[in-house]
Amino acid sequence: MVELLYLKDSYLKECDATVISVSDGKYIILDKTIFYSKGGGQPYDTGRIVKTNDEFNVVYVGKFSGLVSHEVDHKGLKKGEKTHCVLDWERRYRLMRSHTSAHCFSSLLCNGTGALVTGNQLDVDKVRFDFSLKDFDRSILERYIDEANKLFLKDIPVKWYELPREEALKIPGVIKMAEAFPPNLPSLRIVEIVGVDKQADGGTHVRNLKEVGQINLIKCENKGKSNRRVYYSLVP
Repeated sequence: MVELLYLKDSYLKECDATVISVSDGKYIILDKTIFYSKGGGQPYDTGRIVKTNDEFNVVYVGKFSGLVSHEVDHKGLKKGEKTHCVLDWERRYRLMRSHTSAHCFSSLLCNGTGALVTGNQLDVDKVRFDFSLKDFDRSILERYIDEANKLFLKDIPVKWYELPREEALKIPGVIKMAEAFPPNLPSLRIVEIVGVDKQADGGTHVRNLKEVGQINLIKCENKGKSNRRVYYSLVP
């Protein structure tokens, strides 16, 4: 079982780890990892895996058969070797800020309009959301961007913890994706923006809304019946 260190502490930038398997010379399974694997709308992390006299750039991280696989840029790592992992922290931290902003914005809009999220994707340069809104009205989306920005000026903590599945599913709005089903696990990881939102989520987040900064609306699109798309970005 691989220990996913980022689930407990999103701010870990480095860790020691042991190689437990290697496939085709460049797909590496470690006994523990700080690298987030692609999923849930959040991109994978990048960084380096360091061996005594060599460095391997992590170019992709995915989850296969329940295990986190790190694709590196060249061969050389072997089973049983001790390594040191170093995260591309600037990239990760921007994604953490984006992810927390996404929870805040989507919660405000969904609670205010009754819409559900029909799609989402975080990128380093922008965030995309699709919502099941009846009317295409840019002013509605602008209003919730503004409301989110007001919250980002406040000292509001963000927490993450696990709850038994049955208890977690009693939380109103804990699942905001349309037609989404929570993983069939005995406990669910909850990300709570205190006083604002609680969602089942396995991604990485900042500890306080003040860390997010501000967000800018890029554009809105009408994607068909009751489907509205919005793009926004973090203010650098």
